[in-house]
Amino acid sequence: MPRSAGHLIVETLTAHDVERVYVVPGESYLDVLDGLHDATVNTVVCRQEGGAGFMALAEGRLTGRPGVAMVTRGPGAANAMIAVHTAWQDATAMVLMVGLVPVDDRGREAFQDFSLEGWFGSTAKRVLTVEDPDRAGDVVAEAFHAAASGRPGPVVVGLPEDVLVKRTDVPAPTPRPLAEPAVSSVQIERIRRLLGAAQKPLIIAGGDGWLGSTGGDLARLAEAAGIPAATDWRAYDAVPHDSPAYAGWLGYGRSDSLARHLDEADVLVFIGCGRSDVLSEGFTAGHGATTILALTDPDATMHSGRIDEFVLTSPRALVSALETDPAALRGDRTDGWMRTLAAEQRRFATPRPETPDSGVDLGEAFAVIQELLPPDRICTYGAGNATLWGHRYLSHHGPGSLVGPRNGAMGLGVPAAVAASLIHPERQTMAVCGDGDLLMNGQELAVAVAQQTNPLVVVVDNGRYGTIVLHQEREYPGRVSGTDLVNPDFAATMRSFGGHGERVEETSEVRGAVERALASGTASLIHLIVDRQTTPPSTAETAEEVERAS
Repeated sequence: MPRSAGHLIVETLTAHDVERVYVVPGESYLDVLDGLHDATVNTVVCRQEGGAGFMALAEGRLTGRPGVAMVTRGPGAANAMIAVHTAWQDATAMVLMVGLVPVDDRGREAFQDFSLEGWFGSTAKRVLTVEDPDRAGDVVAEAFHAAASGRPGPVVVGLPEDVLVKRTDVPAPTPRPLAEPAVSSVQIERIRRLLGAAQKPLIIAGGDGWLGSTGGDLARLAEAAGIPAATDWRAYDAVPHDSPAYAGWLGYGRSDSLARHLDEADVLVFIGCGRSDVLSEGFTAGHGATTILALTDPDATMHSGRIDEFVLTSPRALVSALETDPAALRGDRTDGWMRTLAAEQRRFATPRPETPDSGVDLGEAFAVIQELLPPDRICTYGAGNATLWGHRYLSHHGPGSLVGPRNGAMGLGVPAAVAASLIHPERQTMAVCGDGDLLMNGQELAVAVAQQTNPLVVVVDNGRYGTIVLHQEREYPGRVSGTDLVNPDFAATMRSFGGHGERVEETSEVRGAVERALASGTASLIHLIVDRQTTPPSTAETAEEVERAS
């Protein structure tokens, strides 16, 4: 039966089992919004396109299926660019649908017209436009397939408003199957030989694709083979932290000892990630070891340096192939190397009192948060130094429990927490944000209340862009400028949205505030006031290292 191309698009979303779309409505795609009126898809109305895009990214990260955001042309698409860039560098599947001007108005400086390909061509895997109503469903199906296949990433789909209202009787297409690259027995045997002969091997897990039992299976494999397993920056949930093999993370805020061990390792096994800029200390560390690389990206886009064995496969497929004979990976190696790295990480992750001159002691505050939040919590992060206490002191017990911008984009924490609460309403979600980060997309707190979700947002407030201050003090000592902030009462802002908000100025107040927030049953925010001079915790593992470094 004929219906509009816009309605066909909604049918295609339903056929792809899309449960939610994150939208900022616009007149350029009214017919799609009309199709959503009667659909089973939950239309999550957002307050700004950057927030909608970040929610879609979180959906992709936590489910393994592309998240969907819908925005309007011109300025709306411009606001969504930050999420597209994050999904591109993070290798996370998402689909951004953008309403466009009518076809005949293109290139004539029509109201809010712009070049979809020109803006997104270098930052998305594909840029597609629905030009024919009969192909509207096929274009959307192609977008989903492209976003999730190979190296995951963002795909942008243009929706000209005049094409959307044209009639078609073409049925909605079925989802295209994704290829699962096979691991050859010859490659597995070579990997076994390399690891069996190694004395100091190190597994580094990262990227997306660690859902289900994959992370736990990798941990058990690493334990049986006596290989420490570390993770990439903001992929800390890939390996359960209670595993005897867990060795911590590489990248910003990592322990000094693990950074040294990266250069000591004789065989490095990268699974789902590569030897990237942040992981390798700016392309300087870990380049001398024999390198095994397992990726779904045939171009190894973010990997630097040598590759001795390249397996084009997913984390799940590689772990399954290797776990059939973990003894072959061990050789004559004892557990000493693995135990050393794991013990160092346990010491590094033990909260330490920081005794600031004023305000909240963040070491103690995050120890309380670690204690009170349930083990299956989902943690989301914005960007900046304020997040490092959470990275270090909050543990993860399985994949699908962390969403953070690996490209360092600010403003992701709140929208990601809202999306996580919708995806997993049975689990507690917590966002960790700095005061500079929160107001990048803090308006999405209104969406948390509107959707009746209950994320907890923890805001670390030192009244400045603290990360930039550290760079300024290093490069231009005594000449800090352009980094001071004047902040509102964030707790009062949360209450004005209809949620629970508390301002905390003393460490002794943290426990009660967290308990009340978790018991509130609604979206909540804890505003932590910290000393203006607060800096991230030392990356040294022990007091002896601190003394040695000084």
